[in-house]
Amino acid sequence: YIFFFIFAQKLTERKLLRGRKSPLFLSMIRKEKVIELANERISELDNGSYLVDVKITPTNSILVEIDAINNSVSVNDCISVSRNIEHNLDREECDFELKVSSPGLDQPFKVRQQYVKNIGRAVKVVLNSHGSVEGTLSSVEDDFIVLNWEEKERIEGKKKKVMVAKSANINFNDIKETKVVITFK
Repeated sequence: YIFFFIFAQKLTERKLLRGRKSPLFLSMIRKEKVIELANERISELDNGSYLVDVKITPTNSILVEIDAINNSVSVNDCISVSRNIEHNLDREECDFELKVSSPGLDQPFKVRQQYVKNIGRAVKVVLNSHGSVEGTLSSVEDDFIVLNWEEKERIEGKKKKVMVAKSANINFNDIKETKVVITFK
């Protein structure tokens, strides 16, 4: 018991010499508070932006991802959300690192709005049960998405395979991951 106290005290002294608090005495920032502050500023922006994700590591590194329905997220939007979060969290109570950005193009969709934003784009949907489907995202409903694609099939009476239009309704519960297919033309 005394050993732990002395160890923690020495560790704290070393950390404070480097200008940091000991990880033994860090308090965690509440994710709900960060979400509330981010959504507060996003609603003030009133430009179609929405919150995609908030991650907080045990060392209080906060990553906030925002996106916009009609366009891309501007640097000013990220700065505005960042400032609102930073000004409303107390660094004296708990030190933190904050990053606000848009989700990467290669990242899977996390919220329904990302599906809506990408209607008309080529996507790859990995299913929970088996395999994946690649096609054009044509619509987003409450419980499912509609995906269209073409594939070659042999039709009776024809020697060659013919391109046939296919469509599928894919339930959100059946989706493991969806990503935009990046193509270079």
